Amino acid sequence: MIKVLLAEDQGMMRGALALLLNLEDDFEVVGQVSAGDQIVPTALELRPDVAVLDIEMPGRSGLDAAADLHAELPNCKILIVTTFGRPGYLRRAMEAGASGFLVKDGPVEDLSAAIRRVLAGERVVDPELATAALSAGPSPLTARECDVLSAAADGSTIADIAGRLHLSESTVRNYLSAAIGKTGARNRIEAVRAARHNGWL
Repeated sequence: MIKVLLAEDQGMMRGALALLLNLEDDFEVVGQVSAGDQIVPTALELRPDVAVLDIEMPGRSGLDAAADLHAELPNCKILIVTTFGRPGYLRRAMEAGASGFLVKDGPVEDLSAAIRRVLAGERVVDPELATAALSAGPSPLTARECDVLSAAADGSTIADIAGRLHLSESTVRNYLSAAIGKTGARNRIEAVRAARHNGWL
């Protein structure tokens, strides 16, 4: 039996996926979690063969959890299944150690096949997204620019961001200015929107 861990914050979607996967003769959904910070502890306890992770979850993103899961349980294959087919997300997922990346609007048969394929050592990526990721190229933002943009997303002041990230206010302004320039935005709100749209944040 292929042991599967499901991480999905929407209860109805998670329940439907579990039901459908359990109908397969060779699958057993051994665990379900609704928050990103539950992924690694649950996986370490249940030792699934494959973890199917959503990206945008409360507590922690599936991408961040994927990196830790890959480090702590390298034999567990990671398959990202998300509503948001953004090129930057695909690149970040692969860098985090994911073996596959699917968009949720595909048929459930695609998910079953993808689970079997990643377990067999293959890479499975939504073809349209792969093409978009190649044409989009890597994120132009540095890790620190991403930190500052993320901190600015809730409308925090320069002083608040500086305090939260232990930086000087002038350094925060420099990072924001660089991020605004690199995203082609007019201000930090547009820069946050552009970075999120591309999956860089």
